[in-house]
Amino acid sequence: MFADHVKIYLRSGKGGDGHVSFRRELYVPAGGPNGGDGGRGGDIIFQVDEGLNTLSDFRHMQKFCAQNGEDGRKNRCHGSDGEDLVIKVPEGTVIREAESGLVIADMSLDNRRQVILKGGRGGNGNQHYATPTMQAPKYAQPGQPGQGLYVTLELKMIAQVGLVGFPNVGKSTFLSRVTNARPKIANYHFTTLVPNLGVVDLPGGGGFVIADIPGIIEGASEGVGLGLEFLRHIERTRVLVHMVDAAGSEGRDPVDDINKINAELEAYKPEILDKPQVIAANKIDVIPPGEENENLSRLRGEFEPKGIKVYPISAVSGQGVKELLYALKGLLDQAGSEPEVYEPEYVPSTVRAEDPYTVTVDEDGVYVVEGPRIEKMLGYTNLESEKGFDFFQKFLKSNGILDDLEKLGIKDGDTVRIYGLQFDYYK
Repeated sequence: MFADHVKIYLRSGKGGDGHVSFRRELYVPAGGPNGGDGGRGGDIIFQVDEGLNTLSDFRHMQKFCAQNGEDGRKNRCHGSDGEDLVIKVPEGTVIREAESGLVIADMSLDNRRQVILKGGRGGNGNQHYATPTMQAPKYAQPGQPGQGLYVTLELKMIAQVGLVGFPNVGKSTFLSRVTNARPKIANYHFTTLVPNLGVVDLPGGGGFVIADIPGIIEGASEGVGLGLEFLRHIERTRVLVHMVDAAGSEGRDPVDDINKINAELEAYKPEILDKPQVIAANKIDVIPPGEENENLSRLRGEFEPKGIKVYPISAVSGQGVKELLYALKGLLDQAGSEPEVYEPEYVPSTVRAEDPYTVTVDEDGVYVVEGPRIEKMLGYTNLESEKGFDFFQKFLKSNGILDDLEKLGIKDGDTVRIYGLQFDYYK
């Protein structure tokens, strides 16, 4: 099944913890600390894959985690860096922060590969904390946590011209005539269930990419049918081509069809109607020669005064097609042929991953601080030494824990308990 909108969870790798160890060798009386550093956590990277044209694979896998860095080891051995996770997506994929909808990256045109989440930095081993007054530090730095983020992926095709119209008016036939695309064509409604792209090459150089947007029906902007799945592909286009059945072979009113489609486009995103538009009045090959077609007259009378030119064509015979293509090239030259690219609005690298902890007051008025990273830090830190206790205080301050205690109303002399450790608070 075609998919062009999914929500997934990303997490970069955690940095490895620094190691606490000491050199213990015969005939080396003052070996000193030799704990190695932790490795860097893996990054989350998005990369364009030319062979993909849908987000279907993400329907089955929605959680992506990069590898954690290895912990440091003794003898100053550095832990291995975690492997980056490269996620391949089709060109035109827009990555947004799920809650706010802000754009993180647009994988289009020159942007083929981008780091979305950086892995955590590895922690320093205890070898870095030796000083003349503290020659045997019994603590090391834990690795930074990875970053977690929910994102949505939206596939918006890269095309300068969007071909829109109700089902079975000849859009796929037209695309197969003017490009190398080979969409499925048949004489029944909703044949096209995926957008199709094709490149138009014009004699004398120049050309453009055209997208056949599957049949839009009334209520598409409200999610009726597959409306929203298709409407988003129109957003990048610079010029719109309304294709209608001028011969009336389907029993449809072409003027009413265009008005209904424009109403859906306006309801979805009003600025889409600011794009230049033309009308391809298709199937003139079945109109008897020499007759002034009523539908053509009505189309011209209704839309040409509004600046929307009508081009009679036959997608089957090719009649009028060349004139339409050169008209589209002229409009693109005026409007700018580069498809719209979305600018970044959200930078995940500025968002620290969550460091879960709780700060509460028990029934005895004791302030209780708990959390897995705090507990791990206690295991690394020698609180009996002055430097170790200072190191732990800095950790509480840099992680916002002291600020949270003050928000709860802690005062000088109040008791704070952190697992098995209990001390009096003084600012």
